[in-house]
Amino acid sequence: MFENHSLILALIVGFTSGLLLSIPVGPINLTIINEGAKHGLMWACAIGVGAVVAETIYCAIAFTGFASFFNGGFVKAAMELFSFVFMLYLGIKFILSRSPVDPVRFSRNEKGIENKIEHKIEEKLHPHSAFMIGLVRVLGNPGVLVFWIILAANFISREWVTPDFKSKTSCIIGVIIGTGLWYFFLAWMSAKGHKKLNEATLVRMERISGIILLILALGHGIHISYQLYKS
Repeated sequence: MFENHSLILALIVGFTSGLLLSIPVGPINLTIINEGAKHGLMWACAIGVGAVVAETIYCAIAFTGFASFFNGGFVKAAMELFSFVFMLYLGIKFILSRSPVDPVRFSRNEKGIENKIEHKIEEKLHPHSAFMIGLVRVLGNPGVLVFWIILAANFISREWVTPDFKSKTSCIIGVIIGTGLWYFFLAWMSAKGHKKLNEATLVRMERISGIILLILALGHGIHISYQLYKS
């Protein structure tokens, strides 16, 4: 009955991570909100589709090109500990988040190298279609790739995703569904009920996702402590 339980687990892990990690306030979310309110549902959805495609590209690169380096031996054990610290960091970061001003100023005011690279890529490519705006906004941020490399390594080291093609593909499909649902929700809310959806609402959602991540980190920490106790 549960012959494909590993694929189902990988799908759930991909869906959950894609959904939770799309919620934090950033240029792409604010772009969908603002553009949906100005140009309507279809335009905002097209931006979301571009963002999902870019997210999928980075996620696939992370799983196929880098995650295998972290599978096995001492590195695997180290990644389990690192995943605990990483989830704690993300949870605290999301809970302490603040509301930015708008997508353009948000990107320019951030002094990190990732945002500088993103801004330069946008200046060179000059995306005009809604799809390209979403695609470039995510692809222009190399931090997204680093982020997925860390997550892919964590998932494989925890054996939530097995290092084979079917399991990795299942996880990537989950990421597509999770991120796609979130961006569609943003597009629909911004186009149909944008008065109810603003940066402050997004920040509250981000803090809720931070609480969920802290709960997951606590469970992961208990598991690590139990494994240490057994050994």
